[in-house]
Amino acid sequence: MKDNSYQGVMGRRNEIMKKAVGLNYEVFENPGIGFDYEKLMRETGYSLEEVQHIQAATGVGNTPLLELKNITALARKFSPEGKGARIMIKDEASNPSGSYKARRASAAVYHAKKLGYKGVIAATSGNYGAAVASQAAMLGLKCIIVQETYDSRTVGQPEIIEKARKCEALGAEVVQLSVGPELFYHFLLLLEETGYFNASLYTPYGIAGVETLGYEVIMQVREKYGKDPEVVVCTNAGGGNLTGTARGILKAGALDTQIVGASVDLSGLHMASDTAFNKKSFTTGHTGFGLPFTTWPDRTDVPRSAARPLRYMDRYLSVTQGEVFYITEALAQLEGIERGPAGNTSLVAAFGIAREMDQDAIIVVQETEYTGAGKHIQPQLSFARSNGIEVRYGDPKTQVPGVNIILPEHPSMIRGVDLDLRSIRTSLIKNAVKFSGATQVTPEDIEFLAVETRLKELEVEEILEELQVAYQKGGKS
Repeated sequence: MKDNSYQGVMGRRNEIMKKAVGLNYEVFENPGIGFDYEKLMRETGYSLEEVQHIQAATGVGNTPLLELKNITALARKFSPEGKGARIMIKDEASNPSGSYKARRASAAVYHAKKLGYKGVIAATSGNYGAAVASQAAMLGLKCIIVQETYDSRTVGQPEIIEKARKCEALGAEVVQLSVGPELFYHFLLLLEETGYFNASLYTPYGIAGVETLGYEVIMQVREKYGKDPEVVVCTNAGGGNLTGTARGILKAGALDTQIVGASVDLSGLHMASDTAFNKKSFTTGHTGFGLPFTTWPDRTDVPRSAARPLRYMDRYLSVTQGEVFYITEALAQLEGIERGPAGNTSLVAAFGIAREMDQDAIIVVQETEYTGAGKHIQPQLSFARSNGIEVRYGDPKTQVPGVNIILPEHPSMIRGVDLDLRSIRTSLIKNAVKFSGATQVTPEDIEFLAVETRLKELEVEEILEELQVAYQKGGKS
C-alpha cells in the first residue's frame, strides 16, 4: 500500500514525474547551479520542420498576420511627428482550440501518443486545458484537466469557468479544485493512478511547439513587407510563450528583432491567497505569474522548466487591467476583431511602444485568443464589482490591484510601464544560488548564469558581490 498522504505523495514527486514525462532530468544536470538547457531542448527529438508537420496534421499553425490599420492610426494621433509604428497581430484564435496554446499541446500530445500513453493530464486554469483536450480528441487519447477554480466560498471566476466548459465540450474530464497546495497534490495522485502522460506547459515539447509561431511571424512579415519586424511583443506568464516565440524568431535568423514581454500588473495580490484569488480579473498573463516565473523558472511541475524567458527578453512592460479592457473594446469596435484578454495584454504594450517608433517600423503582437461567455468584458467587470472592486474611468496608472479597475479616460493614457530588468536578473541569480544550495559559485556557474540572464560574466560577478555570495573569479568581459 502506497502512502497517499500529502507528505507521502510529495515525497514521490520526482519518481512520479519521471514516469509521467518520459524524461530523466538528472542527465541534464551539471555540477553546481547549472544544467544543459540546449541538450534538454534537443531531447524533444523533433526539428522545427517536424513540429510544423505534426501541427499541420491537426490544423494547428499557419495563422494569419493582420495589420491593425485603424488602431495604428489611433496611436499616431497621440504620437510625435513621424512616430507611430505599424501594429500587427498574429491571429492565433484561428487554431482549433482558439489560442496559441494549441501549438504547445500539439507537440506534447503527439509525443504522448508516440510513447504509447493512453491519456494525458494537464494542470491549468487557462486556454492550455482546451488545447490539450482538443489535441487529445484528435489523436484518440483520454484527457484530464486539473483546474484551480474556486475560493473557499466555492466562488469561481467567469473566465476560469468558461475555460472548464470548453474543456468538457472537447471531451476532457475536468477536476475542479479550490486555490491552495492541494492542486499539485491531486495532480500527482492522478498521474500516478492513471499512468497518463504529463502534458506540462514546461516540458521541451511544449516550448518546441511554440517555436513555429515565432518562425511564422518572421516569415510572414518578410513576405509581406520585405523586412523583419523591429519588435515582437509577447504576453508573459509562465514564460513559455515568450521563450518559444523568441527561439523561433532566432531560428528564422531575425537576430535584430527586439523581444518584449508584457504582463498585467497585479502587484500586491498573492496568487495562492484564498482572499486574493477572486480579487483579480485576469487568470493569466499577469505579474502574479510573470515575475515569479521569470525570476525562478524552475518553480514548475517538472524539475527543470524549458520556459526560460530571461534568456531572450529585451524589455518587460507591465500594463493595467483597465487598459486591457479598453484596448479589447477598441480592437472590436475599430477593427471588427473580437478577441479574449490575454493577447490584448500585449496589444496595450504595443500601442504604447508604437508611439515611440518611426512610422515605417513594424511591431507584432504575436498572439490572440478566442473569446467566450466568461471572457467578455462585461462578465469580468460585473464579477469584479460583486467582489467589491471599484470600476471607474480615470488615469489607469493610479489603479490599485484588488481595490479598483480604472478604465482610461482617453486613449493617450494607454502606455505600458517598463519593469527593471536589472532587478529581475538579480533576483534570478539570488534564487539560483538559494535553491541550488551552493556554498560557492564556480566559473561554470557564472557562465550558466550569464546565459540565463543575458548578462556578461563580469556583470554576474558584480551582482554576486552585491548579494555577498562567494564566487571563484574568472569572468569574461
